[in-house]
Amino acid sequence: MPQDTGMPPQHQERQPGIEGEMTPRPSYMGLAYAGSGKLGGKVALITGGDSGIGRSVAVHFAREGAEAIAIVYLDEHDDARETKEKVEAEGARCLLVPGDLQEAQFCAHAVQACVEAFGRIDVLVNNAAVQYDQKRLADIDDDQLERTFRTNVFSMFYVTRAALEHMSEGSTIINSTSVTAFRGSPHLMDYASTKGAILAFTRSLALNLAESGIRVNAVAPGPIWTPLIPASFDPEKVSSFGTDEPLGRPGQPEEVAPSYVFLACRDSSYMTGQTLHPNGGEIVGG
Repeated sequence: MPQDTGMPPQHQERQPGIEGEMTPRPSYMGLAYAGSGKLGGKVALITGGDSGIGRSVAVHFAREGAEAIAIVYLDEHDDARETKEKVEAEGARCLLVPGDLQEAQFCAHAVQACVEAFGRIDVLVNNAAVQYDQKRLADIDDDQLERTFRTNVFSMFYVTRAALEHMSEGSTIINSTSVTAFRGSPHLMDYASTKGAILAFTRSLALNLAESGIRVNAVAPGPIWTPLIPASFDPEKVSSFGTDEPLGRPGQPEEVAPSYVFLACRDSSYMTGQTLHPNGGEIVGG
């Protein structure tokens, strides 16, 4: 069962964090989750797929019968190799593509690597992100602002633009936004702004692609126990992370990934431009 208390104090110095250094490790797959072939034969590309929500989505997709999954990540090689092993244990092929999603050229390369390996892209999950805790707007310098937007927003444009050349009717795109896009965040102003941009991107792209039969939706997680948390906050804040939610605890990646499965498969065939909210009970609009 998911943990129901605050987490031990801990901190990592570098974004987006290492799952292998977390205590406790996030739970990426529930013991009771039984796949039923919802994604049989599909090829997926997942950015930020090495750990956290991305890892959980990759393993859930594999359990649901996905044929192959390309995982794009920065340089967390140990985490990525572990995820690859877990995906392959579920019977899917897995390709690891390391590099910096801030760069348009790399984004195009990642898409091409997936297509060269697996022939197409049926499901695109834009999930990679960074966030930096700052108390004042004046503390957000130009470098941080650009890094946050390039990683969280620009990469979605770069990857999606390249991927659409290899997607067809029935394909799906799922973007990771956040509860902060709806309620804001006083200490994550630039991050929350990127997540609002992702929401608008999702709705706009869904309208743009509706006639082509490609659906675009989003997931807006609340506080989820991923490497980004100890890499973003001081130990004291980590120890109380998520405890102010209505459910009284942070969520686990395994509690979020089924939302991505739903949006990726035919069960959601009459949904596009929409957002799912696995957020621990916060009531938000949209």
